[in-house]
Amino acid sequence: MAAEARLDLDDLTLGYRRHPAVHHLSGSFAAGSLTAVTGPNGAGKSTLLKGIAGEIRPLAGSIRRGGIARRDIAYLPQLAEIERTFPMSVLDLVALGAVRSAGLFRAVGQGDMARIVRAIETVGLSGFENRPVGTLSGGQLQRALFARVLVQDARLILLDEPFAAIDSHTTADLVAILKRWSGEGRTVIAVLHDHDLARRDFPEALLLARECVAWGPTAETLRPERLLEARRMCEAFHDDAAVCAAGERR
Repeated sequence: MAAEARLDLDDLTLGYRRHPAVHHLSGSFAAGSLTAVTGPNGAGKSTLLKGIAGEIRPLAGSIRRGGIARRDIAYLPQLAEIERTFPMSVLDLVALGAVRSAGLFRAVGQGDMARIVRAIETVGLSGFENRPVGTLSGGQLQRALFARVLVQDARLILLDEPFAAIDSHTTADLVAILKRWSGEGRTVIAVLHDHDLARRDFPEALLLARECVAWGPTAETLRPERLLEARRMCEAFHDDAAVCAAGERR
């Protein structure tokens, strides 16, 4: 695998149509770190991942990816954002991870196919290679998406709610893969709502409420009083936004 991936945010502001969703965020994700990004609904968590992935551009500030190219980033959006009706098998989906090494218009070689088969085995989907993606359960689809990341061999891995609506057994299996990635020096950032899961399995956490409430060791970051502060900050923001919207309609 290529060199380890460090990620630095410098006074970063992200948003849509000039409306900020993440404000003045500064800090670093160390190479090989495993970080949970958490916070109330509307806190800017998904926006932050999209900015790091390069899907939206900063409104202000910067993201320094330490030489990480876009092809070295694996980004998995929420399952609800994934198109499941496209006629594609599990094997086809996982093989998309080989595009980085094989090239968009080159056939997947024997070596790549061996990696694809191993990845499918690793996530517990042996025998599902020819199953249409649209017939998979949520947990099975998430396993297939993790297999695609395994094949991609990315240095920076971004996951948006990777454990939502899946069973505890699948969650445990996928968490083990995340820890393996981190141990290999890959930088892993996952948006989570489950604070108990974050405390148990993620050494670092970033608590967002459109701005940073706390960032550091998970037990310290996710203290109850800080979670309450984050909720109050988001509620205050939404109240202010509603007042502004009402004023604009008058």
